Amino acid sequence: MHNITKRTLLGSVSLAALGSLAMGAPAQGSDSKPVPKPVTKVDTSVLAKEAAARVTTPANARAAQQHVQAAIASYVAKHGTKYSFGSYLDAKTGSVVVLSDAPAAVLSKLTDTSGDRAAAGATVRTSTSTITDQWNRKDDVAPFYGGGGIAASGGICSSGYAVNYGTARYMVTAGHCFANGTLVKTESGANDYGYVAWRRLASLGHGPKDMEIIYNKSYSPRIFTGGLWSTSSAAVVGAGDAVQGYTNYCHSGRTTGENCGHTAVDVNAQVCTQTGCKSPVVAFNGGTLSQGGDSGSPFYVKSGTQAWIRGHVIAGNGGTMSWAEKWGKVASTYGVTIATS
Repeated sequence: MHNITKRTLLGSVSLAALGSLAMGAPAQGSDSKPVPKPVTKVDTSVLAKEAAARVTTPANARAAQQHVQAAIASYVAKHGTKYSFGSYLDAKTGSVVVLSDAPAAVLSKLTDTSGDRAAAGATVRTSTSTITDQWNRKDDVAPFYGGGGIAASGGICSSGYAVNYGTARYMVTAGHCFANGTLVKTESGANDYGYVAWRRLASLGHGPKDMEIIYNKSYSPRIFTGGLWSTSSAAVVGAGDAVQGYTNYCHSGRTTGENCGHTAVDVNAQVCTQTGCKSPVVAFNGGTLSQGGDSGSPFYVKSGTQAWIRGHVIAGNGGTMSWAEKWGKVASTYGVTIATS
C-alpha cells in the first residue's frame, strides 16, 4: 500500500465531467482527491537535446531490415508464435540485429537478403534470446496516474498515460494485457480502475499493434516516478515519437519503477511474441530495462518534473533489450490527443 502522503486528501476537488465510449459506457464522475496544480511553464530544453541526438542509417541497411521484418512476419503468420523474434537496426554499426529463440536453420532463411538488390552489402546479425510480453505502484487512487500496477484475470500490467478523446479521458496500456470488457483493478485490488475497450493486438487480427484503453474512471495527466513504492510523479506536458539515437529515455512501471538512461536504438523495429508481430516499434537498451509486469508503462523523455510521452512498453527479453509501442500509432489509431497538466 502507498503511504498516505502519496497524494494526501486535502479536500474536495471537482473534476470536469468526462464523456463515454460509443459502447454505452457511463460518463466519468468526480473525485475527492486533489489534482496537482497545472504546470505554468514548460521547459523544452530537453527536446532540443533529444532532436540533436538523431542518427541516420544507410539505405541498404534499412532495406535489409524491411526485408527481414517482412520475412519474420510472414513466418509467424504461417507457423504461429512458437518462436519469438525481436529485430532492430543498430545505427552505430549499420547492422540489422535479430534476437530469437528459433532454430539456426529457421533464422538462416529468414535473414537471407542475398536476393534483395536494395539490401546489397548490408549485414544481418543474429543472437539467441527469448522475448516475451511483459505481464506481471501498487495501490493507486483516482484520478489515476500512469505507471501504476493494474490487474485482472490473473494478469498484472502497468498503466501508461492519459489521453483525450473529445471531452472524454482514457488511460492507455498494452493491448496484450486484458480482453475487451474486462474490469481492471489496481494491483492491490482495493480500487476499480475501469473497463477495457478498443483493444488492438496483432494476434487478434488488428494489424501490428499492441494497445488498448481503459475507461469509466478519472485519469490524471501525470505518471509515477521514483521507485516501486514512490509517491512522486511527473506532469505530462506533451507527446511525440522517439528519436533514434537519443540516450536518456525513461520508463516507469510497477515492476522496475522509474528507470532512465535508455537509448532508442531503432524507431522502426519489430517484435514478435506470443501475441503476434508488432511494428514499427521502438527498440531500446541501456540502464535498467523493463521486466514482466511493466507492459503498458509509459516510455518518455523527462526534464525535472515534466515528461513528454513517446509510447508505452510492450516487450522485453529480460535485460538486454526492450520494445515500446509508438505514441504516433496510438494517436492515429484512436484519434486521441495526449492529456497534459
